Amino acid sequence: MRISTNMIYSLGVRGINEQLAATLKLQQQISANRRMLSPSDDPVAAAQALTVQQRQDINTQFSTNIDYATSALAYEEVQLGAAVDIFGRLKELAIQAGDTTLTPSQRSGIAVELRAHFDSLLGIANTKDETGQHMFAGYKGDTPPFAGSVDGGVTYLGDDGQRQMQISPSRIIETSDPGSAVFERITTGNGVFSTTYAAGNTGTGVIGGGAVSDPSAWVAPSGGSYTLTFTGGGTTYELYDGATLLSSGTYTSGDAIPLQDATGLPVVSFGANVTVTGTPADGDSFSITPSTSQSLFTTLSNLIHAVESTGTSDADVAEYRTDIRVAMGELNNAFDNVLRVRNAVGSRLTEIETVGSINSDLNLQYATTLSNLQDLDMAKALTDLTLRQTNLEAAQKSFVAVSQLSLFNYL
Repeated sequence: MRISTNMIYSLGVRGINEQLAATLKLQQQISANRRMLSPSDDPVAAAQALTVQQRQDINTQFSTNIDYATSALAYEEVQLGAAVDIFGRLKELAIQAGDTTLTPSQRSGIAVELRAHFDSLLGIANTKDETGQHMFAGYKGDTPPFAGSVDGGVTYLGDDGQRQMQISPSRIIETSDPGSAVFERITTGNGVFSTTYAAGNTGTGVIGGGAVSDPSAWVAPSGGSYTLTFTGGGTTYELYDGATLLSSGTYTSGDAIPLQDATGLPVVSFGANVTVTGTPADGDSFSITPSTSQSLFTTLSNLIHAVESTGTSDADVAEYRTDIRVAMGELNNAFDNVLRVRNAVGSRLTEIETVGSINSDLNLQYATTLSNLQDLDMAKALTDLTLRQTNLEAAQKSFVAVSQLSLFNYL
């Protein structure tokens, strides 16, 4: 084969360029600490790296969501903790108010403090979170959820929505609780029924909250409530469902009065009883009504108005004692409800912490996988660079030597 001078130069330059390009590529890889500078370097690894990077980006967003959810729930837990502290004082004041020997000025002082705590709880219920949204308004974060006062009543203006945040591919967690669930839906009475006196009672009879031995046996009154009426100078009682007499018996102060239907045989027990203490007047009556839901603020308003009442007759005192007993029972129900919500918030915080730990491990795993796919083996790269530099130098020197060869040097 005839080798021309032009071919010698072309092949020599091409060899030098190839070595120079390979050396430059290694230098760029070392500078970037990346094995793949473009997808063409390793198409399979590049596709895998893209998939892993996308998953890592999603996981990073979950981590951001976890931080937000943790902050929101931690702030709610603080507010609920403040409410629990106020409940402790409210129960102390209710117990103090139950002392019927208090003077009007002493009761007035208790009422003033109760009003202050009412306003404090209303403030907590209308608290804003760190984003400026009302925490207990449901989805209506721009609207103060509670409006009103002790004397005018409090209205809930929010909704039942629970704001949520996705913290993992399979978990969406609630980051708030609506005020309706925290402060509104408080069970009255003992959870099955509630008791109170009828307006116009003149005796000193005081009805208790009642006891339920078998909730499954409870039969709701068809007339809306059962009525316990005293006759015979307050020595006998009669239990009515509307106008229907269900049972009767001799009254002894403090003895349990069974709630039952004795109109037929066998007697049908409602699985509950009530007690009345004191001396009811002839015709005095008490109502036994299935439990419903009531706002915490309604309970507090009733307590405050009872403490501020000024009646001094024996019947007034009996009614006062019943009002305080009812308020204390419903305060306990409200306290239990706030504790339930607070415990649920704590459980969610614990779950978020667990998911956050898993997310951190996933981020580490994604980073490791990306490193294996993309990062450069620096020791090997430096060795290859040295080899390429040697090859380049050899190509350059050999080209110089070959390019200087000429037949005329030997003539």
